[in-house]
Amino acid sequence: MLRTAIVGYGTIGKVHVRIARKYSELCAVCDVDTDRLTEFDPSICYSDYETMLESVRPDVVHICTPHYLHADMVVAALGRGINVLCEKPLCIDLKDIDRILEAEKRSGAILGVCMQNRYNAANLYAKKFAEENKLKSAHGLVAWHRDAAYYASGDWRGRWETEGGGVLINQALHTLDLLIWICGEPTELVASVSNLTLSECIEVEDTATLLCSGEHGFVFNATNGSSTDCPVELTLFTEGGTVKVMPRQVLAGGELHSFEESYSALGKACYGSGHEALITDFYDCVTEKRKFAIDGAEGSKVVKVILAAYASKGKKVKIG
Repeated sequence: MLRTAIVGYGTIGKVHVRIARKYSELCAVCDVDTDRLTEFDPSICYSDYETMLESVRPDVVHICTPHYLHADMVVAALGRGINVLCEKPLCIDLKDIDRILEAEKRSGAILGVCMQNRYNAANLYAKKFAEENKLKSAHGLVAWHRDAAYYASGDWRGRWETEGGGVLINQALHTLDLLIWICGEPTELVASVSNLTLSECIEVEDTATLLCSGEHGFVFNATNGSSTDCPVELTLFTEGGTVKVMPRQVLAGGELHSFEESYSALGKACYGSGHEALITDFYDCVTEKRKFAIDGAEGSKVVKVILAAYASKGKKVKIG
């Protein structure tokens, strides 16, 4: 049986532990706040991830830490030949993309990035419909609510240095990733980011608009300034008709299709139900020694788009 370690035991780390235990032996859990680890046998608990990696040498490590820690941890694990599943985002700095891809290339281990919404049945259907009916363009919208209390829940949140941004790199990243996955990687964009509701408590953006150009262009709007968490909206315009993607439903070409997910949602409702499907696939890839579809190159695409949006300041910029 594979041996697994988890780094970061916050809300998302708990989701990873629950799923990983179905496919592997949990041999180590690491968090700088060891008070979070009291439910585990002390013999498998660590406060330093490098000490854990050296001591335990797991087959798989899950990186579930704040954003700014991801790149160093991914590179450290790959350098030791340990398979890595990293929560989003893969990193928050362009220079770290090259560093991660080089470490992945040199390592015999597999790198995966958690873009779990790609595994949802409705999104898979929408992507296939778009491929079969000649996609023309698309639009995405995320309108959620985050307040001062949310940002006070972690001192790394709401800061450029540690979170890497705001609504784009955290809450809206998954929907933006779906647009890139369906439409293809854009080559350039014009973007505007602003802080309309949270300027007193965070230094990063709470609202963003992106106009992306490429083989199939798309428009993306995101905000944390909504009064409530609204359902994510994804609209695809194809020669076969408009596709509206809704939770567990797709209205495509005038026909409504409903889907039952194979797995239950774990953790926060906004995480969706894709984590177990993604982690199951990742462990299958590790066992069968084959490439995981959302690897370093694939996981870095949305990061490059987001960082280009931050650099745009209302002017057209190249991506990458």
